[in-house]
Amino acid sequence: MTESTGGPTAAEKIAESYKRDFWIEENLKHVPAHYRLRKCGRVVNAIARGKESCLLDIGCGPGTLASVLDRNVHYYGIDIAIRNPAANLMERDILKEPIEFGGRKFDIIVAQGLFEYLGSKQSQKFGEIGRILHPNGKFVVTYTNFDHRAKQIFKAFSNVQPMADFRQDLARHFTVERYFPGSHNWYGGQPARKLVTAANMCLNANIPGISRRLAVDYIFVCSAR
Repeated sequence: MTESTGGPTAAEKIAESYKRDFWIEENLKHVPAHYRLRKCGRVVNAIARGKESCLLDIGCGPGTLASVLDRNVHYYGIDIAIRNPAANLMERDILKEPIEFGGRKFDIIVAQGLFEYLGSKQSQKFGEIGRILHPNGKFVVTYTNFDHRAKQIFKAFSNVQPMADFRQDLARHFTVERYFPGSHNWYGGQPARKLVTAANMCLNANIPGISRRLAVDYIFVCSAR
C-alpha cells in the first residue's frame, strides 16, 4: 500500500476525524479484557516462553493487554488517548508522529485492532515498527477479515482491504512466520458463547474452505527481515 501524493483521500479524512476525544471513550470498551485481547495474550506468552521480554503495545488503549501477560513480559504502550498516565505509557498520535518509545527497542511488538484505522499509512508504519524491533524479536499483528461472509465495518475504519493485500504488504517488511484466525464466527463479531469462545481460544490453525469466510480476524506472527 502506498501513500497518496495529492490531496487527502476519503480514507485519510476518516482517519483524521477520529482523534483523542473519540478514543478516550471508545477505549473503555476494552476493560475488562475481551476475547481478542486474551487470545493475543496467550500468543505473546507462548512467544516469550518465560524469558524476560520487553513488549510494546501499539494502540494500547487503557493497557488492558498487560493484565493477561506473564510477569516476565515487561509492558509498554502507545495510544492516542491515555486516560491514566504512567511511565510505561505514552500518548502519541501515530498518524502524525513516528512509532517509537524513548529510543528503546523491543523483543515483542503487538498491534491488535490497529491497522484498520491507519488510512494510507500502513507501509510507513510497518517500516517504523521494523526499526524498533530487536533483530530476534517478534511482531504480532491482527487484521480484520474483510472477506468474511458477514463482515462488520466500524465507522472509524479507514483502511479496509482484502486480507491478501494486507498480508502481501506485511511480507514486504517482515518475515511472516505463521498466521491463523483469531476466531471463527458465523456472524462476523468476536465470539461470546462459552463453548464457542473456548474452542476458538485453543484453535490456532487455518481450516481449508472455512477460514476464509468465517475467520473474524487473523493473527500474524512475524520476525524482522
